Amino acid sequence: MRHVIALDVGGTGMKAALAGPGGELLHQARRATGRDRGPEAVVAGILDFAAELRALGAERFGEDAVAAGVAVPGIIDEEHGTAVYAANLGWRDVPLRALLSERLGGIPVALGHDVRSGGLAEGRIGAGRGTDRFMFVPLGTGIAGAIGIDGRVEAGAHGFAGEIGHVVVRPGGTPCPCGQRGCLERFASASAVSQAWAEACGDPEADAADCAKAVESGDARAARVWQDAVDALADGLVTALTLLDPRVLIIGGGLAEAGETLFTPLRDAVRRRVTFQKLPELVPAALGDTAGCLGAGLMAWDLLDTTPTTATPPEVTT
Repeated sequence: MRHVIALDVGGTGMKAALAGPGGELLHQARRATGRDRGPEAVVAGILDFAAELRALGAERFGEDAVAAGVAVPGIIDEEHGTAVYAANLGWRDVPLRALLSERLGGIPVALGHDVRSGGLAEGRIGAGRGTDRFMFVPLGTGIAGAIGIDGRVEAGAHGFAGEIGHVVVRPGGTPCPCGQRGCLERFASASAVSQAWAEACGDPEADAADCAKAVESGDARAARVWQDAVDALADGLVTALTLLDPRVLIIGGGLAEAGETLFTPLRDAVRRRVTFQKLPELVPAALGDTAGCLGAGLMAWDLLDTTPTTATPPEVTT
């Protein structure tokens, strides 16, 4: 059976899969990145993991993988296949595409940004399936974004397209590590909500999920913290939809796990801010933490011009 290798490399762990021609995950595996041993060890771990998957695929399906895709965080030069910089992994200017291709017997390898890879999967086979224009916004430790156009995701001229988390929504506000003040992710990310709720309730261990539960139970302090985050997020999203005019806004990440506790007030807040703009559909992401792997697999198939654009991922086998 024809298949590709898909890798989604995060700050602390790697998800990998063998993906079939319909985008389905035929086998999944996880492994720590080993970042505590340094960037060279992280790269070696990625190459070893990919090689193991290649061997497993050849044994299980009777043929080698025809391509590979890898999604990584940080700054990516997709044209040259270089992982330029990732603070969490400690690497700079790693020629990851060439290294992987060599390790995997010369097969073509696609290198992409982790959020854009997740957005690619959500757009083609997830919550944005069948949509010509969408924006995927995961709310996690920070806030990033992926701009979807006709089945592909726009990287931008320099690889920074979609960085909605660094849109300034509160001028002069909280300093951001990017160098600006008042960035969206300092107010509406899961980590920002966790910090705000921990301060409000006096429990340093409290997090965003606890805040959501407190909102649901009618806690007035939690409601204020939550609404502040929702208002900031709505301001950022309206800026994005004014510029991009997406048909669908897909919200994912840890904060989206609150379900309608997030989506009901967020839809209301966005609706109140829209004037001449066309209100997009605002929906939760559908693929969870498999989105990055699915996207990496789709990138690999794209290299072979056999892009699965309408498939629905079937049941996963491991």
